[in-house]
Amino acid sequence: MSGPPLDPAAAPRPGGPVALSSRVVRVTAPNPGLMTGPGTNSYLVGTDELVVVDPGPDDAGHLDRLAELGAGRIRRVVVTHTHRDHAPGAAGLAARTGAEVAGFGPGEAFTPDRVVGEGSVVPVEGATLLALHTPGHASDHLCWLLQEEGLLFSGDHVMEGSTVVIAPPDGDMARYLDSLRRLLGLEPPLRAIAPGHGSLIVDPAAAVRAVVDHRLAREASVGTALRAVGRATVDELLPTVYADVADELLPVARMSLWAHLRKLADEGRARGEDPSDIAAPWDAA
Repeated sequence: MSGPPLDPAAAPRPGGPVALSSRVVRVTAPNPGLMTGPGTNSYLVGTDELVVVDPGPDDAGHLDRLAELGAGRIRRVVVTHTHRDHAPGAAGLAARTGAEVAGFGPGEAFTPDRVVGEGSVVPVEGATLLALHTPGHASDHLCWLLQEEGLLFSGDHVMEGSTVVIAPPDGDMARYLDSLRRLLGLEPPLRAIAPGHGSLIVDPAAAVRAVVDHRLAREASVGTALRAVGRATVDELLPTVYADVADELLPVARMSLWAHLRKLADEGRARGEDPSDIAAPWDAA
């Protein structure tokens, strides 16, 4: 693949290929933003034949760049989940390359040729991509493990430098925490994480533990705030629980707060008048 190698630990920038190993190159889409950080990372995996992990948004320039770097060798496209910054580019990339598209199932602007799930394997020239079902951020979320390198393509399950939104009803905080803990129990342990947004994570165990600890600390704050008032809505709890969050992030934090309350209710530690309604009140248990 053409282009000078850049520092894998540096902040991603759109367009430039970054070699993470002899068979993995990162290309970042030009969609930086509040929810995407520097942009969505796409990964070209392989040598003579290539698999693209997460083609990203339906951006013509980005898809042209992937096809150019692939130079006629892209055979398959796999996605981590069907959110609009990760999967819609699959159709355009397939049209450019003739590649087969694989994913957990159909979603907004995404239709797979092949449905895959837990334990599915995609061959990559002497190596294998193994699908791990990791629901929580999205019910259809898959991480893809390049087994021979111990490298996990994590999509939005683990991101570098930030936490992800858990937005009910598809997002589920309990399932998210379980999926994170699963990564800590993998044998052999992960060597690195290639996230959907941000730089290569070279200490995966520490990064995953930090996310779990952060979520549990936030959950404790939710419980404390609810007990202090006895009864409150998500919007009434938000300024207290997320006092450390910038105003522009509060709409996102609002969804995760709702997810925390739903988890607490499932565990008998809170009661919701209507857990399916984000505006409904909650009571301390």
